[in-house]
Amino acid sequence: MVNDIPAFTPVTLLTGFLGSGKTTLLRRLLADPAFGDTAVIINELGEVGIDHLLVERLDDHMVLLKSGCVCCTVRGELAAAMRDLLSRRERGAVPPFRRLVIESTGLADPFPVLSTLKADPVLRHHFRSAGVVTTVDAVNGMLQLDRHIESVRQVAIADAIVLTKTDIAEAAVVARLVAQLGTLNPSAPLLSAAEASLDAAFLLQSGSAGGFKAIEEFTVETAAHRGISAFAIIVDEPLDWTAFGIWLTMLLNRHGERILRVKGILALAGEERPVAIHGVQHLVHAPTHLGHWPSEDHRSRVVFIVEGIEPESIRRSFATFNRLGTAKANSYLDKNQCGVSAGLAGERAPDMKAEFQRPHGRAQTINQEGRRS
Repeated sequence: MVNDIPAFTPVTLLTGFLGSGKTTLLRRLLADPAFGDTAVIINELGEVGIDHLLVERLDDHMVLLKSGCVCCTVRGELAAAMRDLLSRRERGAVPPFRRLVIESTGLADPFPVLSTLKADPVLRHHFRSAGVVTTVDAVNGMLQLDRHIESVRQVAIADAIVLTKTDIAEAAVVARLVAQLGTLNPSAPLLSAAEASLDAAFLLQSGSAGGFKAIEEFTVETAAHRGISAFAIIVDEPLDWTAFGIWLTMLLNRHGERILRVKGILALAGEERPVAIHGVQHLVHAPTHLGHWPSEDHRSRVVFIVEGIEPESIRRSFATFNRLGTAKANSYLDKNQCGVSAGLAGERAPDMKAEFQRPHGRAQTINQEGRRS
């Protein structure tokens, strides 16, 4: 059993605005056999209402559920709770969970939670981000998006969006909300909590699944909502991996706070299979080979969700670096150039560049539906 524990335990963040149905969705997922090898960190055990699922109360803050899932609350810092779970797993004090789900508070900006995985010297060697699942209330979602920037950020940063309360919302209201969600985050699959077939396993690996069908269909820039807009860069020719990696590294280093999400599928020179990339603000995840292209269209497609940045400036910056090629791009990086095309290239960021080492064949492979193969 212990040998089955991954070197880096994937972490899924469950977020959503106050009253959006996060707790209801979590209660449903906790009863799912797919959560049997999962640990869950929640805000308050009593609020979730899981007494009927309990097998054993390990202490005042941690319980074991019938499915085998370990459920605990945050007593202080999130990092401390994660280190405690890690220590208990290593000592055999809890079942050897293979995944971790973290429930955030309704008013939380998801980025600080994700940055904990990279910033903590212990956690970054044992955990990795697997994606963000955001719940949106079909009844009040439009109002929340209009009034609360936290709600907009939660949607923009999502790898998958779960629409709740569709059974009590008017069809016209749901249609307008769905259109708005597609504007804010065109790359995230949209699921309905009302469907009995809601796939818990898919949600757990939503960050790896990538929503590439949505990217494939998305070709135009969307209107800004509260300063947040989405747009795509589509490239016909195979990309030079080094030049692209240097450009994206410098871009996120300089403007990461305003780039809420970057997600794409790339055709690289010398590579037969597509490579998936995604990042959240300053955090970039290791690139992943996909098993095959999701369609006959083999062009590179990258979706950006930005706040307060003109899309055309990023397009010009990308075009400049794409013309440079590897040698000149490296030269720009070594000279710490900051003025490349509208000043969108930032200072050197060696740690982030390490995330963009060329993918190898032994990298994790994921098929079109997001399942590992």
